[in-house]
Amino acid sequence: MPNTPPADAPASPASTDPAASFTDATASNHALRAFLHGLPGVDAVGLEARAAALGTRSIKTSAKAYAIDLAISMIDLTTLEGADTPGKVGSLGAKAVHPDPTDRETPRTAAVCVYPDMVATAKEAVAGSGVKVASVATAFPAGRAALGVKLADVRDAVDAGADEVDMVIDRGAFLAGNYLKVYEEIRAVKEASGDARLKVIFETGELSTYDNIRRASWLGMIAGADFIKTSTGKVGVNATPANTLLMLQAVRDFRERTGVQVGVKPAGGIRTSKDAVKFLVLVNETAGEDWLDNRWFRFGASSLLNDLLMQRQKLATGRYSGPDYVTVD
Repeated sequence: MPNTPPADAPASPASTDPAASFTDATASNHALRAFLHGLPGVDAVGLEARAAALGTRSIKTSAKAYAIDLAISMIDLTTLEGADTPGKVGSLGAKAVHPDPTDRETPRTAAVCVYPDMVATAKEAVAGSGVKVASVATAFPAGRAALGVKLADVRDAVDAGADEVDMVIDRGAFLAGNYLKVYEEIRAVKEASGDARLKVIFETGELSTYDNIRRASWLGMIAGADFIKTSTGKVGVNATPANTLLMLQAVRDFRERTGVQVGVKPAGGIRTSKDAVKFLVLVNETAGEDWLDNRWFRFGASSLLNDLLMQRQKLATGRYSGPDYVTVD
């Protein structure tokens, strides 16, 4: 696996708007439906078997140490609760910058992810570190709001200094087959995001089928997503090896067709180092080494970092410190 670039490295080798390659497909809802439903169907049994097989791969201790550091550097350390306070967000930012205060060689996380009203607090907490500030927007997590309200939400986050915007798609419109509405909304959010990178959340647990996840992946990428993201973490089914594998296949195939690279962010339910390493194997074996850095792959998580830190110390010292070794989020 390659060395991890800093979180403030250039975002993309390509600045091409992918929509330019799909003008015919996005000319109408009928055309977009024809394109999306013309994508190859997903072999659910084969997909799940492939994900399960990759999850059994074993790695050597030296590779495990590298994978743990890589996973830490890919975390969007997240707090998205109604009880969030400036103090909590400030503490989370400090943890993102120095995850293990006793070991300054520990990699910083990729970003801190908060609600728009906490962006300024998060920016102050990570100032000068290279850690990005991401903000959910567009009436997260349900997305049930008028477009004007969603765009105002995005602009509030960007005006406060957000480096990245995590939006949710209108799942109701998508499931009703109104793909053009979803496409146009993503385009509008992309424009409102300005220079901030855009992560498009599908809420895969509500899309019901793997075919729908593949269609949503292509729809998001055509509309200009910088990342495609599995879920909000607020529903029963979030990131799984199978749905993440499917999205990794989609970004790989999209780059082959357009030359544009798009990142992937599984979010929700990834809590242990063992799980994180399994996802990194998925990345390496599916999309390839180009995605093995925090410009192109992220974990949406909070408790995952604690387990990674404990496993990191165990590898370094031979002792397992337990949960008191890490801060409580």
